[in-house]
Amino acid sequence: MLQTMYLPPPFVGDRAQAAALIQSYPFASLISTDDAGLPYVTHLPLHLDVRPEDGSEQASLVLLGHVATANPHWRFLQARPEAVVTFLGPHAYLSPQVYPDLARVPTWNYLAVHCTVQATLVEEPEAKDKLLKKLIGDHEPAYAEQWRGLGDGFAQKMLAGIIAFELQVTDMQCKLKLNQHRPEAYAAMHAIYAEGNEHEQALARWMDRLGMSAGLQTRQEH
Repeated sequence: MLQTMYLPPPFVGDRAQAAALIQSYPFASLISTDDAGLPYVTHLPLHLDVRPEDGSEQASLVLLGHVATANPHWRFLQARPEAVVTFLGPHAYLSPQVYPDLARVPTWNYLAVHCTVQATLVEEPEAKDKLLKKLIGDHEPAYAEQWRGLGDGFAQKMLAGIIAFELQVTDMQCKLKLNQHRPEAYAAMHAIYAEGNEHEQALARWMDRLGMSAGLQTRQEH
């Protein structure tokens, strides 16, 4: 497995959790190397395509996206197809006030997915249109009808202005950093996050999903 981030054992998430994060937080960072060998990053929404494979119990994962023709990133993908895609889920500060003693420090909790991918450009207009419809379906399904109603001439002009691609996921890492190694803080941490902002509430729900809030109510009552 390729390591593209620091991933201590308590924070390792599985494939299903990674897919759920990608689908809930699809705005990604696509990272390649440019012609000078430096990292080149494009921020963009991606669609997760789950494709069953004959003879395999595990489906393949493909990320679909596009960039403007003027964006040189597609040329870098064409020359060097291997890239990294990162997704950042909910994240929030955690005060040391959640601990029962004073000799503690603050931290930042977050959920993230890193994918190593192999890129293939999608240049045929019909295939690009099909790919776009999957992205539209993720974010505004009703717009598909408007898109069709704009006519072939307009659609072809818009499609000519983008380069689409498929990113075959060859490796995936999922990090769920929620202080799993500090059970003495679970109750206070969950209480703070559950009453917090959108990101904090999402982290509280992930604590529930990971079983970190099981029995908290009973402990609080006693």
